Amino acid sequence: MKTLAIAALCLGVATPVLAQSVGEKTGVNSMLGVTPSTQDFVTEAAQSDMFEIQSSQLAQEKKDPKAGTFAQKMISDHTGTTDAIKAMVQSGKVKATLPTALDSSHQSKLDKLKGLSGADFEKQYRSDQVSGHKDAVSLYKRYADGGDNPDLKAFAQKTLPTLEQHQKMAQDLAD
Repeated sequence: MKTLAIAALCLGVATPVLAQSVGEKTGVNSMLGVTPSTQDFVTEAAQSDMFEIQSSQLAQEKKDPKAGTFAQKMISDHTGTTDAIKAMVQSGKVKATLPTALDSSHQSKLDKLKGLSGADFEKQYRSDQVSGHKDAVSLYKRYADGGDNPDLKAFAQKTLPTLEQHQKMAQDLAD
């Protein structure tokens, strides 16, 4: 019993050190509609943006014919959201740490895309875009509805319609 209490205490002390909550990492918060913390929102939004930009650059390199215009829009729009979040963090309006590289999940998806070509690449890229934008819409909607940082909440509210448009475009691309 004493060991269990010590383990629980250690976990409680270590939890704030984690870059994002276990619930956000596993998708549990999304399924339950739980508002992400400011740090979780910044981490997830930045990871999503990095993946969208890098995978779309790859789509352009691999000359995915149907995705060309879509990929350019993803690079442009997600570079814009990245810049906006960075500016809020650097100005001190948002107290959070920005990730500097893809997490293992996103890196794994990108590595998989790099190894594909032709129809296999196109199918996977389009599938990743649909699922990624579904997750992004959920993240932004939950923060827009209940986030605790007013500047970041306003940003999420303003950006949400664009992400919903991206999601529809990705679904149309995948059809």
